[in-house]
Amino acid sequence: MTSGKSDESVQVGAHDDHSRCKALGQILDRIGDKWTIMVVGGLSKGLMRFNALLRLIDGVSHRMLTLTLRGLEHDGLVKRTVYPTVPPKVEYELTDIGRSLIEPLSALSAWAVSNQAGIEAARAIALEGQPDAAPKRGAVSSRK
Repeated sequence: MTSGKSDESVQVGAHDDHSRCKALGQILDRIGDKWTIMVVGGLSKGLMRFNALLRLIDGVSHRMLTLTLRGLEHDGLVKRTVYPTVPPKVEYELTDIGRSLIEPLSALSAWAVSNQAGIEAARAIALEGQPDAAPKRGAVSSRK
């Protein structure tokens, strides 16, 4: 007895699943990026200029902020508005899709904060079980 599906239709279905999975992975890569999370958090307060974002997001380089904003604009999460002034004035704001990301990112942030101690404890236990684990920089090793 056969399932009624040809080998060809199973291969097409598998290809479609792979394509959807790959596309979903690209989206999750974008929204899961630490700089994306920081930019969305900053822009959740309203529109901002580039230098204001640069000052707000601790540790981000000029180049990384530029790349992050370009990617978010490309994906439709951020709108970039250029005003014809000298020097040019550029503002960034979240689109409707970008604003729809605020709540899930806030929930994820709350989860991370409430589980941080447990995760750090599990990491410490895992490191204790690794005899060849490299000591942290500046730590004194007890091995001789």
